[in-house]
Amino acid sequence: MFKQSSIFQYRLEDEAIDLRKQAEGMPHGVRRDELLRMANRIDNSVIVNKWLDSPGLRAPT
Repeated sequence: MFKQSSIFQYRLEDEAIDLRKQAEGMPHGVRRDELLRMANRIDNSVIVNKWLDSPGLRAPT
């Protein structure tokens, strides 16, 4: 069984993928940039979450 944080991580990753797919079909502009920015923020959140959940908990390099 997955830990709760793992499930949350997968949901975040899926959301980032969905946002990128939405942006892919849009013309260049403010809304497209917002969607891509949100996807990047989610990616960063996933990285930080993985780091916080790591057993060694070392500072990122």
